[in-house]
Amino acid sequence: MAPAITLAAEAPKLSAANTGFMLICSALVMLMTPGLAFFYGGMVRVKSTLNMLMMSFISLGIVTILWVLYGFSMAFGTDSGSLIGWNSDWVGLGNIGLTELWPGYTIPVFVFLVFQLMFAIITPALISGALADRVKFSAWALFIALWATVVYFPVAHWVWGTGGWAFELGVIDFAGGTAVHINAGAAALGVILVIGKRVGFKKDPMRPHSLPLVMLGAGLLWFGWFGFNAGSWLGNDDGVGALMFVNTQVATAAAMLAWLIYEKIRHGAFTTLGAASGAVAGLVAITPAGGAVTPLGAIAVGAIAGVLCAMAVGLKYKFGYDDSLDVVGVHLVGGVVGSLLIGFFASGKGQSTVEGLFYGGGLTQFWKQCAGVFAVLAYSLIVSAILAFILDKTMGMRVPEDDEVAGIDQAEHAETAYDFSGAGGGAAKTAVAPVAAAASKKVDA
Repeated sequence: MAPAITLAAEAPKLSAANTGFMLICSALVMLMTPGLAFFYGGMVRVKSTLNMLMMSFISLGIVTILWVLYGFSMAFGTDSGSLIGWNSDWVGLGNIGLTELWPGYTIPVFVFLVFQLMFAIITPALISGALADRVKFSAWALFIALWATVVYFPVAHWVWGTGGWAFELGVIDFAGGTAVHINAGAAALGVILVIGKRVGFKKDPMRPHSLPLVMLGAGLLWFGWFGFNAGSWLGNDDGVGALMFVNTQVATAAAMLAWLIYEKIRHGAFTTLGAASGAVAGLVAITPAGGAVTPLGAIAVGAIAGVLCAMAVGLKYKFGYDDSLDVVGVHLVGGVVGSLLIGFFASGKGQSTVEGLFYGGGLTQFWKQCAGVFAVLAYSLIVSAILAFILDKTMGMRVPEDDEVAGIDQAEHAETAYDFSGAGGGAAKTAVAPVAAAASKKVDA
């Protein structure tokens, strides 16, 4: 949103309440990355569990350092050509005052930048789910650094930075439908088209090894998403953040139910994986739209996304691209659906007076949403594919086939997720010994 224009006498003052609220929201968004790690980690086979966890966790390290060095400046600094930002005073974050406010708001710059940092961390982590079982960890780490620099930081400026072309056009993205989910989903598609399929794709069973972990991860994501969405209003003074909080819950519930109904009709069962995936689809879809729609509109957005995402996850088998954990089907499709439906369901009573088609506003906003959606999709898809191609031709993106078959955890991390080598030892042996001795004496007698 554009910073408010105020007179000097009306300049905002630091709000302890909003500052505390935003720090809590930042912590909630940080929790989403470990939640994502559990969500993805439970969905892979046991031999890839640790690698999947690490592909999310490493983003916490890499992106944090890049954000301090130059990422925040690129994303939110002074605009250049509507494409990128820069502010040399923000390089290294050494020239920011402790109580210096983010323009037009009542929170310090430090609070805004750490909140946005958590978005920058989880976005490349989302990509990792499409690449399960087959990518070198070193290549993945370098990909994160390059992708954040040339894709995420510029796109964040387009969408949220003052002067960014999508921001100035009026594209609505409350909390990251384009900048986070379409961006990550398109990147995932670009990379998997370059690196190819897993060994045994469409032939070997590749079922989740721990559905309890999947449900735990989905629950943590749902919990953290309240900070992700409600916090994106950067304050708690006018009720818009509260509307977003309500719509986040409502749309997620609707999407989960819609996905379950679809899979019961289509496949004959209500699955835990379907419940978790449907919830995430709803969270994704409401992320761009939740500040613009009513709770009834949120039900519609969630239900539509739940069904369309459930349908989309099967496309990989039809078209032959190996999206391991359905990043394209959930995040790309869910982000597109949620962003475009703003053009129909925006009520004009939330974050702005913009009205969608169903509220008498015509298709003006829909076409703006299309511009934002497809520009980000195309840019991320193409640039991500180029980055993957370069890395594949230089250092190699994939582990050797033997390592993939034997297990990427052992090959890349020299560890396994579960160690059963001690089963039957220790206390179990000491408990059995007296029983055996007593039995022996009875037989002798």
